[in-house]
Amino acid sequence: MDIELARTFIEIARCGSFVAAAERLCVTQTAITARVQNLEAQLNSKLFVRNRAGAKLTANGTAFIAYANQLVQTWEAAQRDLPLPEGYRELLHVGGEVSLSNPLLLQWVGRLREHFPQHAIRAEIAAAGQLLEQLEQGRLHAALLHSPAYWPGLQVEPLLEERLILVRAVNTPEPYVYIDWSEDFRRRHDAALPQHAGAALSFNLGPLALQYLLEHGGSGYFRSRVVQTYLERGLLERVAKAPEFSHPIYLVYARERDSQELQKACELLRKEVSQERDWSQRWDPLI
Repeated sequence: MDIELARTFIEIARCGSFVAAAERLCVTQTAITARVQNLEAQLNSKLFVRNRAGAKLTANGTAFIAYANQLVQTWEAAQRDLPLPEGYRELLHVGGEVSLSNPLLLQWVGRLREHFPQHAIRAEIAAAGQLLEQLEQGRLHAALLHSPAYWPGLQVEPLLEERLILVRAVNTPEPYVYIDWSEDFRRRHDAALPQHAGAALSFNLGPLALQYLLEHGGSGYFRSRVVQTYLERGLLERVAKAPEFSHPIYLVYARERDSQELQKACELLRKEVSQERDWSQRWDPLI
């Protein structure tokens, strides 16, 4: 199917009008109509109902939205990835959640560059749901996740058993800062600490919350390896007798994309995890 047909369909659905879609795509309304007719013929389905108000999706049109978006996204990903840079014969595409980008994904990419000199390396940071979709679609080789989904075709491997511990700034222990690590953490946190279930200050990104604590004070739950350096330096301290929460890290990859190269890449990651390193989330090594 011509990818422009899918793009045209998406634009009409977004604008709600053939005329508006034609203006946005810089083509004539006649061209838009012809594309829709072509698409409907290929799918053997009526996709739009036209009236004076514009164009409304039929039930089949609504069902086709997800497929159209996937077609366009896959094609755009192929355009980004191809052709490979000159001198490189293969591509390794790995990803991770934002909170795992530094230092774990960063260190992994460094090892991949050392051991796969003939491979182009692409590292991608995204939300867990986006990474899982790319794995399922075959656009991503492997990803680091806190909350994987056990979908058919995905291999989920526990990589590291991390803990979330309650720490506070030594000089300014208030206010309590809630960090939304995951839906599972939220349930366990609110059950164990109901007094903090409705915190007035919250973040959905751990590194940002940690930077806030270091600059303004407060207390909150953070990954033990990340705050270890700050505990040793006396900038933060653990809150005695506070409950701890498990927050494991998983390596996920698509079984159908498994290969000797991918297994070697995974082994490099396992070795990286086994080493004692500074996990404090500092981008500048001089800080």
